[in-house]
Amino acid sequence: MRYKRKKGAKTIQSKKKVIDGIQFDSTLESFMYSLLKANKIANEYEGEKFILIESFKFANASYERTAKKPMVDRASGKAVRGITYTPDFVSKHFIIEVKGRANESFPLRWKLFKRLLHNNNDTRVLYKPQSQADCKTVVEDILKRFYND
Repeated sequence: MRYKRKKGAKTIQSKKKVIDGIQFDSTLESFMYSLLKANKIANEYEGEKFILIESFKFANASYERTAKKPMVDRASGKAVRGITYTPDFVSKHFIIEVKGRANESFPLRWKLFKRLLHNNNDTRVLYKPQSQADCKTVVEDILKRFYND
């Protein structure tokens, strides 16, 4: 893995990989894609985007420190961007989020995503493999659940 320095700390940067003209954000994502393809499991890569929290206008004052100015009103009447989530692989039966190393915001986004699925009565099976072994287990489960004749 490549390491990229950020303010004195080592952060791991995922390797991008292209297969069938699709650029994957990590080798683990590309591995999952290859397994799904080899087993003829229908899916779309990043085929669905979910809105977890709608954007809105913040009417109140919000005093925040910036890099150049201390404590200034940064939000009065400004739009606050919504929070969206795009899982890696989707189908009518399942959703797969391949996650080798999660960043600090992912656990909250994941909980919001689960809540959205729950509130929308979405019955798709949710998978979050974190290793190649997990990816193989996911494919085995999908084959048993949805492709077992």
